[in-house]
Amino acid sequence: MNKELISDKQGICLITLFITGSTFVLGVGAEAEKDSWLAILLSILFAFPILMIYARLLSLFPKKDLFNILEIVFGKFIGKFISILYIWIAFHLGSLVLRNFGEFIVNVSLSQTPMIVPMIFIISLCVWGIKDGIELLGRWSYFFILVIILLVITGGLLLIPNIDINNIFPILDNGIKPVIQGAFGVFSFPFAETILFCLVFSSLKNSQSPYRVYIFGLIIGGIIVFITSLADILILGEHSYSTLFFPGQHAVSRATIGDFIQRIEIIVSISFLTGGFVKISICLLSSCNGVAKLFGFNNYKFIVTPMALLMLNLSHLIYNSLFEMVDWAFKVWPYYSFLFQVILPITIWIVAEIKHKNLKQLN
Repeated sequence: MNKELISDKQGICLITLFITGSTFVLGVGAEAEKDSWLAILLSILFAFPILMIYARLLSLFPKKDLFNILEIVFGKFIGKFISILYIWIAFHLGSLVLRNFGEFIVNVSLSQTPMIVPMIFIISLCVWGIKDGIELLGRWSYFFILVIILLVITGGLLLIPNIDINNIFPILDNGIKPVIQGAFGVFSFPFAETILFCLVFSSLKNSQSPYRVYIFGLIIGGIIVFITSLADILILGEHSYSTLFFPGQHAVSRATIGDFIQRIEIIVSISFLTGGFVKISICLLSSCNGVAKLFGFNNYKFIVTPMALLMLNLSHLIYNSLFEMVDWAFKVWPYYSFLFQVILPITIWIVAEIKHKNLKQLN
């Protein structure tokens, strides 16, 4: 399979956009209500060690992705079985994010449009991007991360008159338990979802690159998620933040300066479109790369379109309503994904360390 090279900066940008993907519209940490900003800070601390495990796996076996590592560590039979699990989680997550995109567009702006239409649009863009490889995604994300940061800063400045600092006080009024619950939710969505980059990052510069990419991606992405979520709470209050389906959209809609700056919700839409494109693309790339490795194909690109169509169908059928989508995202996903984000990576890492040590002794 041809190697596709990306720089550390491009890798950082990809992880940042991946992290910010759906969080711009869905909001995170709502279990903690007014203390959700504390939950986000705590989730970053939770995420740091597990992301270092992801980075360690890539640095132990340079120029290899997780699919290759699994076969090296566990052998072909067990390695392929675990690969199937990761192919599924990548495929499933891509379907969930694609549905997020469809629900957002239909419920916010195109209420008379069949949901399948915007979903076809975004998945078609992803197919085009993936067929040109992760190098194109890397260059694209390197440019658009600047656009996202500019939009976040602009939106934040315009929303200052609508901020009510009392919306976050008193701090820890409901105790620490809701904060820990919220932090667990934010840990699983979106930070620990970056396990998928272990499935596609096989050509970073050197053995230290995975650490650099994951650390800076987590910090930058975490800061953006923290700022946007804190702004939403300060503007909407705890009740609206925890009950609205798309709190970011409602918060930004309140920004007005006189009669000439109004209705700037396009900021949220552009940010979500950009992050959503990257997130779905990485999910699609991960699943296609896994299928290619599973069956010994030399190139994954010829299966991108069939996989994309399957993802589109699953995303269209997976929920019956917006309520069900939000319920799954915040109540089921954290526990469902824990196996793929924490239990399996730690197990793989421990066995990989032993295997790597034995290989070094043999050499």
